[in-house]
Amino acid sequence: MNEATTDKNVLKRVPTEKTPFEISDLKKAIPPHCFKRSLTTSFYYLFRDICICYAFYHLASNYIPILPKPLAYIAWPIYWFCQGSSFMGIWSIGHDLGHHSFSEYQWLDDALGFVVHSTFLTPYFSFKFSHRSHHAHTNSMEYDEVWIPKRKADTLYSEVLNNPLGNLFMTFVRLLLSFPMYFTFNIHGRPYNGFVSHFYPQSPLFNDSERKLVWLSDAGMIAAFYALYKVAATTGATWLFCIYGAPLLVMNAHFIFFTFLHHSHPSLAHYDSREWDWIRGALSTVDRNYGILNTVFHDVTCAHVVHHLISTIPHYHTVEATNAIKPILGDYYKYDDTPILKAFWRETKECIFVEPDDEGAENSGVYWFRR
Repeated sequence: MNEATTDKNVLKRVPTEKTPFEISDLKKAIPPHCFKRSLTTSFYYLFRDICICYAFYHLASNYIPILPKPLAYIAWPIYWFCQGSSFMGIWSIGHDLGHHSFSEYQWLDDALGFVVHSTFLTPYFSFKFSHRSHHAHTNSMEYDEVWIPKRKADTLYSEVLNNPLGNLFMTFVRLLLSFPMYFTFNIHGRPYNGFVSHFYPQSPLFNDSERKLVWLSDAGMIAAFYALYKVAATTGATWLFCIYGAPLLVMNAHFIFFTFLHHSHPSLAHYDSREWDWIRGALSTVDRNYGILNTVFHDVTCAHVVHHLISTIPHYHTVEATNAIKPILGDYYKYDDTPILKAFWRETKECIFVEPDDEGAENSGVYWFRR
């Protein structure tokens, strides 16, 4: 999809000047069929992913238990990674449902999204609302909803944890705990007055018109937990953990891994209210190459920039749409083909906090990652 890049030019900063193009210019460059949401095609991908998920379940539940113990100890982690990746693919379709890029029918998208995300312990409507705000305020220092960068004055991050051991600790915490902690306590989210949680209908995350659907999201979560309780009572907690719990942890780690990499890169700026505008914020994200996982995750990894620009394009058209707008975006488009684990470790070390370029340059309104 993209030409190979070198370590030097992947770190070249994306321009921070106002763009010489508008979103209308980008829409004109994209083939019209890319905007069309095909119910048949969308259901194909959903059913395909469910079938793959069931196949992994069938193999694990029927064959791993009869393997000799040394082989079973190897087979279970392989299953956990494969099934967790499958979960992430289905979850990604749930994310698309929240963006109304699945079909032409809002009610159908919301009904399916509610079921899909509840199955993976995600409050569908609550996430839909906060995620919509994230897309509306991407890389705004004041108003973005997730992956808000720290400042140098936060010494816990800029000094105490800014070392190899601290990086390892933060990596462990992020991958294992950040997914549920984001929904429960708004970790990585922007500060608000009052208690902030995706499960609390009166949270300042939501407006009055949204609160009833937050209650519905909570009901979906309660139903999912009750179903899991009944399964555990029938089959045992250990079986449930091996079949569902461990893959869910892998899915959570995938989500944190690639969303962190979407929005953390030494070449991308954050803006405060003096400089931020929507199109530069939307362009302050990065496409990366995850190999076969690009396909598993429906290209949300390698076509994320265009998703931030036009979130209603179906996932099966985002790569084509990306290629169509790249000539217009020019240096404003960031693609990094650094091997993904190497990139994650680099960003974990280099993207610790943000500051303006020079001392005393607070009035610039543009902030860059520092370590």
